[in-house]
Amino acid sequence: MGIRCCGLCHTDLHTVEGDLQLPKLPVVPGHQIVGVVDALGPGARVFKKGDRVGIPWLHSTDNQCDYCRRGLENLCDHAQFTGYNVDGGYAEYTIVHENYAYRIPEVFSDENAAPLLCAGIIGFRSYRLSGVAPGQRLGLYGFGASAHLVLQLARHQGCEVYVFTRTPIHREFAQRLGAAWVGSAEDAPPHQLDAAIIFAPAGALVPQALRVLRKAGTLALAGITMSSIPSMDYSLLYHERVIRSVANSTRQDAREFLQLAAEVPLETEVELFDLEQANQALQALKKSEIKGAAVLRM
Repeated sequence: MGIRCCGLCHTDLHTVEGDLQLPKLPVVPGHQIVGVVDALGPGARVFKKGDRVGIPWLHSTDNQCDYCRRGLENLCDHAQFTGYNVDGGYAEYTIVHENYAYRIPEVFSDENAAPLLCAGIIGFRSYRLSGVAPGQRLGLYGFGASAHLVLQLARHQGCEVYVFTRTPIHREFAQRLGAAWVGSAEDAPPHQLDAAIIFAPAGALVPQALRVLRKAGTLALAGITMSSIPSMDYSLLYHERVIRSVANSTRQDAREFLQLAAEVPLETEVELFDLEQANQALQALKKSEIKGAAVLRM
């Protein structure tokens, strides 16, 4: 597949900075890839040459382990991940099995489609695992590539969204997208929340989020890494509140999300960079200077 665009998020940042133990070195980063099929392998039937497709974080699974058999292929014992176990999208070409690539809805440009393939899919899985229902109140901690898509999805499905972020440009952005309330993690929103998702990799946010969560509410942790969660009083977790992590995604998540994203349709806010500006883009991500998502244009 010839690559056109690759979206950036915190996985790229951790990879470049060496926070993760990389199983493959050297590795080409990039895990939200949009491109065009240039050639087909023997027996390939799903796509044809010239089709525009996307490659997400989940690159392959063994389809045999206990987790795969239980419909939890996101936890596969032998999963391979794009830009981590296999070379990713900071390249001209890449190879992927047809069962792990997805047709990009026509409503999205290449640049606007790229953030859907990890930030969007992981945000969608986090949203579902939070258990929030139409008419309920959802809190989002951190407001970047994933959260700005989840806010639109939640509002489309009738939820009120409360955004917790300390960055002025992100506060203004959340308000423009229709957040019911915007404040910092230390603030008290006007109502308790039915569910919440933490996108920022900051463990200190966990007790803050539990503090404003209703009984039986779920707090989903969407990050691939997180700093230490501080000790806290059991009363914050009592009354059947739930904390759960979100790990990777499944192919079904990807299929359902891309279909829903086109139906809404979701609007991805992107800032474009040329490949030569990748380090500049990563530094901007680190400093929370990207309003929505950063995308490398090949």
